[in-house]
Amino acid sequence: MSNNIASSIDQSLQKLVEEVITNDPSWNFVSSVYKTKIAGMSRNVTTTWSKNLITVSLQITIESLSKDEDPYVCRIDVNTWQFWGKKGLKSFKVDEERVDVYWNLRDANFSTSPEPCSDYHVALVYDEDMVLLLGDQEEEACRRSKSTTCLEKPLLVLKEENIFGKNLFTSKTVLGKEGNEHHIVIETAISCENNEEPEMWIGVDVASIRIDNLHWRFRGYEDFLVDGMPVQVLWDVHDWLYMRSNSGSGGIFIFRQNTNGLQPTSLSCSNEKTKEDDDCAAEFCHFLHVWKID
Repeated sequence: MSNNIASSIDQSLQKLVEEVITNDPSWNFVSSVYKTKIAGMSRNVTTTWSKNLITVSLQITIESLSKDEDPYVCRIDVNTWQFWGKKGLKSFKVDEERVDVYWNLRDANFSTSPEPCSDYHVALVYDEDMVLLLGDQEEEACRRSKSTTCLEKPLLVLKEENIFGKNLFTSKTVLGKEGNEHHIVIETAISCENNEEPEMWIGVDVASIRIDNLHWRFRGYEDFLVDGMPVQVLWDVHDWLYMRSNSGSGGIFIFRQNTNGLQPTSLSCSNEKTKEDDDCAAEFCHFLHVWKID
């Protein structure tokens, strides 16, 4: 993977670490950064799902290759009570080239996340090539858009999201050499009533680690294997322990591929150069801001 991709991940995470503490925890979002090719050039495409009480929205942002130009943005608002608004097509220009977005969320299944779980598609199409597909309806998306999926698959390099809960928090991620979907589970035992020693468990599918003595280890990192690939998890749960009220307090977790075994010095994705034959998935990071609520 090029230094540009690694630098993009590093900059995104550094900015998020600096700003996320001030975010309104009521903002429920999932944001993903993909590397794909549009108009003959490799670009970052960011998809951000967010929701409030009545609306689910998706914003697609395509980076401009010129520092003097703003990124290209397409926004889709889906009112939960408007059936007709859940399927559609929008077109916009990227470097004077037409890009189409097809979506169908009429049968989409949602959980607590603003990102659908299944039975939907959002397709980004350029010159009859589907350069990015969200969802599990590839055949229908190809038929509607009269396009074919690109031979060069888009590469997911970064995912970040807010999640909420009391003592148990779950999410989905793509880790390992094959980029398969895995379940993240974070469980906490933090009690101020019985003077119990606070502890925490972090798991990816069956692989899990236990962190005790949280009063001393409220920041740290551990390594474990997912599908044979070393993964590093970094955490900062200071606010869970030392805020006057746990309600609305946030913890920070970063899951990242780790092929070089270097120890991190801060909560950011490293910008070290990997070997040329390293798997591209080694650069993937999943950033979670985990909010404890009463």
